[in-house]
Order: sequence, then structure tokens, then C-alpha cells
Amino acid sequence: MTPPVIRIVAAVVVGEHNRLLLVRKRGTAAFMQPGGKIEPGEQPIEALIREVREELGVGFDAAAADELGRFTAAAANEPGHSVDAWLYLVRLDGEPRPQAEIAEMAWIDPDAPGDIELAPLTRDIVSALVRDRA
Repeated sequence: MTPPVIRIVAAVVVGEHNRLLLVRKRGTAAFMQPGGKIEPGEQPIEALIREVREELGVGFDAAAADELGRFTAAAANEPGHSVDAWLYLVRLDGEPRPQAEIAEMAWIDPDAPGDIELAPLTRDIVSALVRDRA
């Protein structure tokens, strides 16, 4: 049986020294890209603009966002589900700060993330994408 699929969009934000911005939502353990579920009738980039503003309190230039592709991975916070994720490389227009449901934010080295738990999408796909772009 195919696991239920959650359609999401996520921002890949790379900062100084090729560090990757990750967030952890309240009540969860895994760190992941900022982003979230795509609402009915919403285009992925529209959802990402909304989610980044809600989660980090900043925006980005949608016209300059680089679509990295669409990927599938196990869902981090919904056991037995998978995510169908649109990933965009974006440059934030301000200093991100945890907002809304975000409990914690971290900048990690994708080659050596340390002992934090990474969401499957981040661990298996995003980290490799960032390493390949460096």
C-alpha cells in the first residue's frame, strides 16, 4: 500500500560558509527547511512566500527563487506518510527569527550537521543538493 502523501514546499536557505538554515516546529524533534503544506488552489511559490513569512518573519524575491525540483521522502512528523516536496533556493530579505509554530532555528554545515535530528528530506536530499552547489 502506498503511504498517504502530503504536498509541501520548502525553502533552501544557504548562508555564510555554505551553512544551511533549518527550523524545528514546536512539539517535534526533527529539523527541516522552512516551509509547509500547500493549500488548495495555491501555487507552490505562493505557499512558500506565505510559509516563510509566517515561520521566519521575513520574505524573499519570488522572481529570484531558483526551483531545485520536486522530491519525495518519508514525512518527518506524520508517521506512515510521505512528502511530495517542491524545493526552492531562496535568499531571504532580512534576518530570520523563529515565529508562529517554530520552536528553534539553526544554521548547520550540511557535511557535518552534528547531533541534531534531521528530517528525511533534509538528510537524504537537501544536504546533498547544497553540497553539490558549493
